[in-house]
Amino acid sequence: MAIKRPGHKDAAAKAKKRERDRTRGSAASRGYGTRHRAVRRGLLAGGVLCVECKRRGMLRGATVFDHIRPFKGDTTLQWDESNRQPLCKQCHDEKTASESGGWGKAR
Repeated sequence: MAIKRPGHKDAAAKAKKRERDRTRGSAASRGYGTRHRAVRRGLLAGGVLCVECKRRGMLRGATVFDHIRPFKGDTTLQWDESNRQPLCKQCHDEKTASESGGWGKAR
């Protein structure tokens, strides 16, 4: 039995990830271009806290601004300020996984 290092992915998993990345398009084509990066920097400046961690009684700095409702190409929803919340990466990844049906699985 082969022993895997922590974080090690086998060749099949790497190939699957490459194919998924190839077919989903660039960050800019999905709405995360220059404007998004500028807005993100502004929203996360000054040590904003993760709203989900705060709700759970913890204090953790936000590293991601999340769209509360996924915008899926709807630019009005994408830039709606009331549709944004600061999250840490862990909370954002958990939220995204729960919305999509699992890690990297489209619903």
